[in-house]
Amino acid sequence: MNLDIMLIVFMLALLAWVWLFFLWQRRAILSPPGQKALTDYPSLSVIRPIKGLDAGLEDNIRAGFEHGYPGPLETLFVFDDDQEPGVALVRKVMEERRQSGRSDDARILFSGQPPSNRTGKLNAMIVGLQASHHELIAFVDSDIRQDAEDLRILVTTLLSDERIGAAFPTVVSTATPRTLGDVGYALMINGLYEPAALATARQSDDTLPFIMGHMMVLRREAIQAMGGLEDVEGQLVDDMYIGRRFNDVGYLNKLSPKAAAIIQQDSSVEEFVGILIRWIAFSMSGLPFWSTKLPHWLSGTALWVGLLVAPVALIQGDLLTGGLALLLPLSVMVTMNRLHFLMAGAPIPLKYFWGSLLIWLSAPLIYGQIWFKREVNWRGRRYRLNLRSTLG
Repeated sequence: MNLDIMLIVFMLALLAWVWLFFLWQRRAILSPPGQKALTDYPSLSVIRPIKGLDAGLEDNIRAGFEHGYPGPLETLFVFDDDQEPGVALVRKVMEERRQSGRSDDARILFSGQPPSNRTGKLNAMIVGLQASHHELIAFVDSDIRQDAEDLRILVTTLLSDERIGAAFPTVVSTATPRTLGDVGYALMINGLYEPAALATARQSDDTLPFIMGHMMVLRREAIQAMGGLEDVEGQLVDDMYIGRRFNDVGYLNKLSPKAAAIIQQDSSVEEFVGILIRWIAFSMSGLPFWSTKLPHWLSGTALWVGLLVAPVALIQGDLLTGGLALLLPLSVMVTMNRLHFLMAGAPIPLKYFWGSLLIWLSAPLIYGQIWFKREVNWRGRRYRLNLRSTLG
């Protein structure tokens, strides 16, 4: 077999992989599991760390109060200090609700600056947990816009089996993309990370060896069994590490059948690349290789092989090889855009159809930056990393 035929066979194998990977994820998205409601819901403490001003933060705060949870619930908003811009928004919403006669069990806490072995989010989580009173613990990021079903379904998932220590949803970027940065973010969430996690979970009764912690409900006893949240110190990726530790002490991490909305809008390309750097850094230390990283690496390989082979083959007049090579990046873009549509229910604007290229073309540079610079900027803080992508 000569080199030309070997190249064609290799590209055909990559093309088959791209579409088989798509069909695997599509099946997972279109076949959510059923769920039976509980007759009684335990008390729940919802801890919401907030740093900076997310897009739509005030609406996210308001949505958090309209939680629809059928049991006792307290909400703890945790900030570094009273100079955080989000403090005024929380106070405004709380006062409006008080004046309208609504009774909420909600407080604002200040965690102070984190020690060097903790991320700011973990520090806020620890302070919130120490101040909480209720039976179950929920952590909800400030960019989540929950609806009246999210918490109830998460608790139902958690209590469906006594072996489950954590319940969490996939997230879906629901804001209409208005910039190229928005498109990159939406495709990263809806066309890359979340469908693959969902498909992976379907293979093992909707459980995963890690947690995607934008929104999660935990058993107190599971937190205690792992040694408390202090056990997470030194980790960049708190949620994924918590999930791993839960597995270590005999608990399962269960995926909720309903996705939660995550809001990101009006992002510049520079802002999106900063987010992508963080997500890649998180995945390097928090995700298992075979089930989550390798499938995407194969898709990225397909795209890059196509982009490199196509111009050379077409210049040499080899239309067969060149045409097949062009199918590779085109297939990656089409499948990612389609997964976004299946997750979000709306297409990527046609003028940004090629937006997924932004992710794949920048990925090698980002991996290089993470490996050699060993640094991540996250919500106004700079974290130095070691070779394991944990806090150095």
